[in-house]
Amino acid sequence: MTLTREKLAAGAAVALLVLTGCGGSGDKAADGQDRVPATATGSLEDLAAEVKCTPDIQTDADEIRQGVCKIRSGKFILATFATDRGQREWLDGAKDYGGSYLVGAKWVAVGDQKMVTTLRGRLGGTVEEGMSHHAGGAGGAGTATGHSGHHAG
Repeated sequence: MTLTREKLAAGAAVALLVLTGCGGSGDKAADGQDRVPATATGSLEDLAAEVKCTPDIQTDADEIRQGVCKIRSGKFILATFATDRGQREWLDGAKDYGGSYLVGAKWVAVGDQKMVTTLRGRLGGTVEEGMSHHAGGAGGAGTATGHSGHHAG
């Protein structure tokens, strides 16, 4: 099964919008955790087991496996990648849609800021923020370059 980057990014965007309602709402920084464990590794199922969820697999391809997880705190997307490059390309495309991302070695968890902070306490990793599409707000989210609209594919 071959999936294009555009389809993967579009799928990530749709899932992110469903889970976060088009963006995070927290004003707190993601550094609220004093103790962050070593970054977890493993398969999608291994990572899901660390947070005690059974993923509903949405994409099962050679280059990416992606599922939706539900835990007491809410829902999030968990994706694993065959390569570091594939992970970075997926993140670069998905971040245009906003949201919060917990990034580990060949895996990403996507949810609102509160969920990502909760997951970081179990999985380790680093937090990355997507582009902000709301006026005002906390600002500073996204990349160093400006964002004046959506890019033509």
